[in-house]
Amino acid sequence: MAFPTPASRASVDSEIPRSSRRARTRRPTTAGSTSRPGRRAGGGCGTRLSCYTLSFRKRNTWGVRMAGRAQPVLAGVVTALVGFASSFTVVLAGLRAAGASDAQAASGLLALCVACGLAAAWLGWRHRIPMSVAWSTPGAALLVATGPPTGGWPVAVGAFLVSGALIVAAGLFPPLGRAVAAIPKPVAGAMLAGVLLPLCTAPVRALVELPRVAGPVVLGWLLLHRFARRWAVPGALLVAVVAIALTAPPAGLSGATLTPSLALTAPAWNASALVGLALPLFLVTMAAQNVPGMAVLVGYGYRPPFGAALRATGLASLLAAPAGGHAVNLAAITAALAAGPDAHPEPERRWVASVTAGLGLALLGLGAGVATALVAVAPPILIEAVAGLALLGALATALAAAVTDPATREAAVVTFVVTASGVTLIGVGGAFWGLVAGCLMLLLFHRRPAAPVPPAPETRPDQLGFVKGGVSGLR
Repeated sequence: MAFPTPASRASVDSEIPRSSRRARTRRPTTAGSTSRPGRRAGGGCGTRLSCYTLSFRKRNTWGVRMAGRAQPVLAGVVTALVGFASSFTVVLAGLRAAGASDAQAASGLLALCVACGLAAAWLGWRHRIPMSVAWSTPGAALLVATGPPTGGWPVAVGAFLVSGALIVAAGLFPPLGRAVAAIPKPVAGAMLAGVLLPLCTAPVRALVELPRVAGPVVLGWLLLHRFARRWAVPGALLVAVVAIALTAPPAGLSGATLTPSLALTAPAWNASALVGLALPLFLVTMAAQNVPGMAVLVGYGYRPPFGAALRATGLASLLAAPAGGHAVNLAAITAALAAGPDAHPEPERRWVASVTAGLGLALLGLGAGVATALVAVAPPILIEAVAGLALLGALATALAAAVTDPATREAAVVTFVVTASGVTLIGVGGAFWGLVAGCLMLLLFHRRPAAPVPPAPETRPDQLGFVKGGVSGLR
């Protein structure tokens, strides 16, 4: 019968029964001491034995495991904070431009936060992919550029519902999604640039109208954009909040409702709003948010289910629309924060970051009343300036996509000019007419590329009269 090897005479850890293992330490060694393999010094452990105690191993493993679990959670918190602080002013400006009151705008912001949070948590948990969800920032800019539709806020809510239904339809019927993706990228980029341009010029106008208030905001944005680009817009927002607190009247927040609440609105529809607001909102959300959001995930090595993402975000848009939410979609700007290696070294663990970001965004929605109250007492041009600073990167990306291809550059410029003009024809805004003008330019003036000229046959020197001994006469 073989007895277990005593712990004091074991040469390796594996020879010690698990129930008999004890903490074992290494005797301190001096600079001149040497040891040979298989030899024990001073009755201590041999060189083939472990030099650390098992309790230290357990503590070290536990610390690494806890750090690995905390990393995606912290990344999700950062994603939620950056996403909310960077663009909630754009959302509030868009909802108010569409005819919403302060209470209705606060309700819309709260509904968007909750809908985005639930959609992100479900997609991340269901598919184990960091699919971040956000509101449509270009869609909010479209509301600012379009203005209140004919019929007021109820008609805008009806357009939100139609846009959400179109997103669900694109997820259910792949040909519709492919048709949207088939819109030429230069035309789509030019339309988006024309939508963003009015807001992106607001910082310049704010510096002229309110230099003492807007100057520190722009300066803070420039400094942070140079040294900590991720926090440039939140930092500018913080400076704006301080400026509002110092310049607002003392009784400015006395009558404001700081507690968030949902204000439901019965929808209404008319043809001009369907063509001039619902359809452009759907196209801008798909072309500027959903498609780039999928491209970010694919760039990080994921294969996200596009149809499932469209169905989830479309349903979230339908749920948020009666409370004032304009559109929910995949995140494009903050998607890299949750899907990149900073969220976790292992790609299969990064979905925790997107789930955390969704839950954090839903909690941040509880401050919608406070955010709306601050916006209400601030000069409108200052809020638009902060929103414009948040959209400068998106404008640069859209312009680059519009003018990259020389063959479609003129059509893209026409799309941009018509969209940025802000014209309204038969009740339809400039975004739709810009898209129509750009597509017509492509159809009328787009030329097929010329067939490549075949290369000339190679001519040998002897065919031209050159011989080894020199030049001979022509034959």
